[in-house]
Amino acid sequence: MADKKEIDEISGVETTGHEWDGIKELNNPLPRWWLWTFYATIIWSIGYTIAYPAWPGITGATTGVLGWSSRADLHQDVADAKEAQAVYLDKLEATEVADVLGDAELVQFATAGGSSAYKVYCEQCHGSGASGGPGYPNLNDDAWIWGGTIDDIYLTLMHGIRYEQDDDTRISDMPAFGTDELLERDQISDVAWFVRQISGQEHDAAAAERGAVVYEEQCGFCHGDAGEGMAEVGAPNLSDAIWLYGGTHEQIVAQISAPRQGVMPAWGARLGETTVKQLAVYVHGLGGGQ
Repeated sequence: MADKKEIDEISGVETTGHEWDGIKELNNPLPRWWLWTFYATIIWSIGYTIAYPAWPGITGATTGVLGWSSRADLHQDVADAKEAQAVYLDKLEATEVADVLGDAELVQFATAGGSSAYKVYCEQCHGSGASGGPGYPNLNDDAWIWGGTIDDIYLTLMHGIRYEQDDDTRISDMPAFGTDELLERDQISDVAWFVRQISGQEHDAAAAERGAVVYEEQCGFCHGDAGEGMAEVGAPNLSDAIWLYGGTHEQIVAQISAPRQGVMPAWGARLGETTVKQLAVYVHGLGGGQ
């Protein structure tokens, strides 16, 4: 067999006998250090599969002689985190929500927890930046239908708005002046022009003058003589540029005629008082809190 070995003329190395398009493969052996390293990795992998969970079975994987588990590590990490938070949670539970603002360390903790809770429970309606949208209030500005103090925000979060499952929910029902035929169509149009006037928008002056009389008789009791709103009854401010359902003449007419009554869930029963406090602190700190 020795006489059948082919030696490459240029390198002087034996070939393997493989050839592609005139290119012959040389039989260069791997370096010894590489081979020993490779053998060591095989031995290491065998030892690893014995020591740690590795081989899948019908009912589960091998547990390994060391008994290590990533799931157990996770449970321990969670337990450690809860233990570290417990002192703050206990303190937050025992503190009135308004008094939390006087404790900088507790505010920091509550804000972090509230931010996490907001992303899970509130972001879907109020947006990731809390800027709201049509029918969903902006939580960053200074306009608060039910008041923007931390106590007001806490109460709104606890019991919701028009949430029938909560007996203490906050309720403000605007009459359907159009569908219930409380006002004529022309009267609704006139009062809509008046609302645009007091909010500093373009308007029909003659119609707004007529609408002022209708407003005084039908709307001022809740929204205030100058349209400044009344948080005690959940009546929005009509004199600013912030509109929950739009501020065009057509949109105002639609809201007066057949008002949309938004519903906010009551989070107290679902999240608990402590988490609601965290949410209240977080929302109050967004910039619009009173």
